[in-house]
Amino acid sequence: MVLSSYVTPILHLTLLFVICSCVCSKASTSPPTATKIGNGYRLVSLQESSDGGLIGQLQVNKKNNIYGPDIPHLQLYIKHETDDRLRVHISDAQKPRWEVPYNLLPRDQPPSPSQQITTRKLTNPITVSEFSGGELIFSCIAKPFSFAVRRKSNSQTLFNSSADESSPSPYNSLVFKDQYLEVSTSLPNDASLYGLGENSQPHGIKLYPNDPYTLWTTDQSAINLNMDLYGSHPMYMDLRNIKGKAYAHGVLLLNSNGMDVFYRGNSLTYKVIGGVLDFYFFSGPSPLAVVDQYTQLIGRPAAMPYWSLGFHQCRWGYHNLSVVEDVVENYQKAKIPLDVIWNDDDHMDGHKDFTLNPNAYPRPKLLDFLQRIHARGMKYIVIIDPGIGVNNSYGTYTRGLAKDVFIKYEGKPYLAQVWPGAVNFPDFLNPATVAWWGDEVQRFHELVPVDGLWIDMNEASNFCSGLCTLPEGRICPNGTGPGWICCLDCKNITSSKWDDPPYKINASGTHVPIGYKTIATSAVHYNGVLEYDAHSIYGFSHAIATHKALQALQGKRPFVLSRSTFVGSGHYTAHWTGDNQGTWNDIKYSIYTMLNFGIFGVPMVGSDICGFYPQPTEELCNRWIELGAFYPFSRDHANYYSPRQELYQWETVATSARNALGMRYRLLPYLYTLTYEAHTTGAPIARPLFFSFPDNQELYGLSTQFLLGDSLMISPVLDQGRTNVSAVFPPGTWYNLFDPSQAIISKGTQTFTLDAPLHVINVHLYQNTILPMQRGGMISKDARMTPFTLLVTFPAGATDAKANGRLFLDNGELPEMQLGNGESTYVEFSASASKQMVKVWSDVQESKFALDNGWVIEKITVLGLSGVGGAFSVEVEGSLDTLDASKVELVETDHKFLDGVNEVKSVMVEVGGLNIPIGKKFTMSWKMGIS
Repeated sequence: MVLSSYVTPILHLTLLFVICSCVCSKASTSPPTATKIGNGYRLVSLQESSDGGLIGQLQVNKKNNIYGPDIPHLQLYIKHETDDRLRVHISDAQKPRWEVPYNLLPRDQPPSPSQQITTRKLTNPITVSEFSGGELIFSCIAKPFSFAVRRKSNSQTLFNSSADESSPSPYNSLVFKDQYLEVSTSLPNDASLYGLGENSQPHGIKLYPNDPYTLWTTDQSAINLNMDLYGSHPMYMDLRNIKGKAYAHGVLLLNSNGMDVFYRGNSLTYKVIGGVLDFYFFSGPSPLAVVDQYTQLIGRPAAMPYWSLGFHQCRWGYHNLSVVEDVVENYQKAKIPLDVIWNDDDHMDGHKDFTLNPNAYPRPKLLDFLQRIHARGMKYIVIIDPGIGVNNSYGTYTRGLAKDVFIKYEGKPYLAQVWPGAVNFPDFLNPATVAWWGDEVQRFHELVPVDGLWIDMNEASNFCSGLCTLPEGRICPNGTGPGWICCLDCKNITSSKWDDPPYKINASGTHVPIGYKTIATSAVHYNGVLEYDAHSIYGFSHAIATHKALQALQGKRPFVLSRSTFVGSGHYTAHWTGDNQGTWNDIKYSIYTMLNFGIFGVPMVGSDICGFYPQPTEELCNRWIELGAFYPFSRDHANYYSPRQELYQWETVATSARNALGMRYRLLPYLYTLTYEAHTTGAPIARPLFFSFPDNQELYGLSTQFLLGDSLMISPVLDQGRTNVSAVFPPGTWYNLFDPSQAIISKGTQTFTLDAPLHVINVHLYQNTILPMQRGGMISKDARMTPFTLLVTFPAGATDAKANGRLFLDNGELPEMQLGNGESTYVEFSASASKQMVKVWSDVQESKFALDNGWVIEKITVLGLSGVGGAFSVEVEGSLDTLDASKVELVETDHKFLDGVNEVKSVMVEVGGLNIPIGKKFTMSWKMGIS
């Protein structure tokens, strides 16, 4: 760490000018603040803290009572936590305020106001000061206080809170009140922003100026556009292109309170209704580096079991076990791969968690069914909601009541209504609740050996609002009509400032009370924590408790799927995007949301294939399974009130499913390796094209295609009636994965019209790649034991080229997904074509596991070559075999290059009949003419 010039005041007019000009030159037609809410603060002292950071004291300039009185004294804490991460933390200098609990999201704690500070106070008044770390520089202006963060390598300003009242779009200086915090940053007009979810964005993956971005976890269907949905992720990535070179950085405001974020194109303003301002800045400079740095802080994505990458089938409305059995058998008959069968709440007794309906799902028959599908390698997952039915004959409830695990209102468990009727909500901030929940999961697992858990309704969702009581003289619910109609006796709660805060966030897009259809925000958690503060981490704490419970069961890798998420949720859970519609718009939105969640550190994500409701058309379901087969999390799920939509219901959809899922199952080793890389580096599994081509500005808004990993591009049909698709191709050679004899050479960034009949999705593999594939199968257990093929892609026409790929192998269910445990293998594949010589080789780490499992390479296919010459040789761990050219299958095909200029002949060389153990290093070489 470098401490630059912070010991004495700096009066550099050039620096002062840079900071000011970043604000002064900006304009906006729609200012985020019509009224001046505060008068800002001034920096009155700055000192070094014992941990190498800086602590400053801020004092309000002039009090203002809009949205409540200003907090007069603030503590500023700045720390370069790593070379590429800077923290700026602002809180009340005189008493603690709510923060995301440090035991839920582990991170360093700033010094409390009571801690002694080690070194001398700076001379006042302070005009400008700098604090330099590895790649980021913090600077500030004393009065009115503002701060800026810039990149050391090119002096680019990344964040600048300095207000300029002469601007056509002024924003306030720092505002810090008990229930209203405001801070802004100026932005260059050409910055591309991503993140700030969860919401369904109609314009694509880029944030769109003047769209509303409200963060407050809400049970609101994903069909609602530009509204606060199930998760809260106050993080954005900023991508800028400076003279053809990309620079990305990330900004996290770690705060769980409700907030509106106003993005105006040239500025961004946070309006937050509580907590602290706890900013983290990530220097990038590549998009992949930003996500790496971000997940290093919030927790790496959870290791996922191998089987979870298979296909999943679910429906709300499998009324009895025989229906589920028929679904499984019909998938087999249709020869459509299936790994996991799910139950929504149909298996429950009266919608109560951890129970079985004795008539529809009798335990002996269910256990027999599970024994049969487990023998095949299939898995079974059920749903559990957080709401615990209020019922004195229900053991989960009575045990919870005895252990005092529920959220309280005025000293009593807070009463709400969800599917079982009247419920209480467990308080997962209470250690006793986490232990009780783990015990209930264990009891249920002894009743039904499920393979994972699906946690839903955990925003938390409530069918009622306010303070409710059980009705007298009537049954609630009475069993008729929709189950989501409130039948408790309820009254509004508006007397508390927590239920009716002075600033109204844009909740549900309509400024409804923040306690609407959820837990009353004046309800109380463990240690007096208010729901007002902890609301948006409810699903996060629920996921942590569920992950911990599953981890304790059998020593296997847990699989949890959660609807509500927060910063760090990806460390524990997968996510699906909630209640979508079977429409052509929703199939598009699914891509936008999936790509955003990869940036949020939740890479295991997907949408309900074919839509949750209403029934999709046959054509749409064809196109959706073609796309959904390449979601990281691939599941068909439908609504209780919709007609059946399993993939075999239409023969055309079954054909599309066999094609697309057939390819997915061949790609499982690649997807699993991407899962390992996500777990170790945070890298998204599905990612925008600009992750691999960050300098290419034409890709910054591309939202209808995506990459799996860094080189496999998916270009789905997303519009009704289309039998072709317009696809953007970055420069280079792209090979059709379904037919590698066809390729596209893009001379620049070009758009091509590709044939896409009903059963076809275009998937292309980029040059310089080695893709490990297997034969596939009907279930991942069998598919993963088939022999491997390596697909090597050189750029057509190259005279000197390299390619590489990676493969991670373990048993798929170990608690830890890592090397060094004696039960995993990692292989790096390399290839080169140079000076008429082609060479393919591998390097192996920890070979024993792969050797013990007998995995072999049966074929290596090389693309982009022009002719064969000379003898082949294959050397495996010192054993030399020379292969005669007559033993090599050589396929020479004209590739169909669609640039309209050249027809390039390219040879696909297949070296078959191999039996190379994956766990042994090998080298293969031969003479070859290069196109």
